[in-house]
Amino acid sequence: MQQNFEERRLASELVKKTLLGYIPAREALLKFPPDTKDKSVQAAFHALVHFEADEDLRKRDLLYKEEQDEYLETISQILETGEDLPNNIIKNYEIYYKEANLPHADNARGNLNRFFRYLNLD
Repeated sequence: MQQNFEERRLASELVKKTLLGYIPAREALLKFPPDTKDKSVQAAFHALVHFEADEDLRKRDLLYKEEQDEYLETISQILETGEDLPNNIIKNYEIYYKEANLPHADNARGNLNRFFRYLNLD
């Protein structure tokens, strides 16, 4: 449980720094806990992927930007306390992705996982 708490705090911090403009979304995504199985952290990762992908839409539609910012802020606040994200948030992303495409650890297992992802066998 301690590992989940630390991973959630890191994810919360990365989301918060992205929203505040301290780091770009791409940098935050690369700093997410590698190979985590925590569904809450994976959902936060997916939400940040969508944030990055919606850059043009966010510039054109201020209401969309505000709603997305509030959504990410809520995710950050929940993770900061170490709690699970609500199931509806997690399930919203599981519809599209089996697992988050998180960075892999920088070790032999991570290298093997990167290789399988490259081959699309992940």
